[in-house]
Amino acid sequence: MENGDVQKTAESVISKQKIVYLGSVNENGFPEIRAMLAPRKRDGIKTFYLTTNTSSSKISQFKNNDRASLYFCNETFFKGVLLTGEIQILQDEGSKEMIWRKGDTKYYPGGVTDPDYCVLKFIARSGRMYGNYSVAEFDIEQ
Repeated sequence: MENGDVQKTAESVISKQKIVYLGSVNENGFPEIRAMLAPRKRDGIKTFYLTTNTSSSKISQFKNNDRASLYFCNETFFKGVLLTGEIQILQDEGSKEMIWRKGDTKYYPGGVTDPDYCVLKFIARSGRMYGNYSVAEFDIEQ
């Protein structure tokens, strides 16, 4: 499969998922994976924006090591997309408003300006598409 075809297939898998698995590196150098709500906004398969609590352990992990991964999984067809890259922690009002949704006060009672609300911006560098008993690796143009 050509790189462009792989990326189109990866984008198709990503666009249908309601959950993404986010990987970080903890203070002892070990990986940690957690399920997150699907990204609120994205630019193809290059840039993703997720919401999280500023007080969560992953924030301190990303401050120490910005390397991260996102994994999207279609369980029905046993396909997956792994993206590796870096995370930026955004706390400016514009970024927070950009992905704020009605009902987010359930998680962030103080609203869009809640100090415990921040945005994770993931920038993918490379990816791997799993499916049909094969693996296809691809780079993401910067």
